Amino acid sequence: MPQGAVKQKAAANPGKPSALGPKRGAKIIKPKKAALVKQQKIKKKHSAGLTAMTERNLAEKAGHLEMLAGGKKEKKKASEKAVSKSARK
Repeated sequence: MPQGAVKQKAAANPGKPSALGPKRGAKIIKPKKAALVKQQKIKKKHSAGLTAMTERNLAEKAGHLEMLAGGKKEKKKASEKAVSKSARK
């Protein structure tokens, strides 16, 4: 014995896709004390130096890669320039 008409389910509304664009990272709160500001500057400077040294070491080990600076090609160019400068004198 039917009680009434069968209700049709409405199509699901997709809404806004949340996967568009890059995800935002964690917010960094800058320090307000002078000592902490100074400490952060030193930390940033040293970490940049470590990164540069690491990239240079990788470029030396994989010198055949043209994307990395400081590889075999650059060493060869530098030595050729030095030889040409000494020959001019």
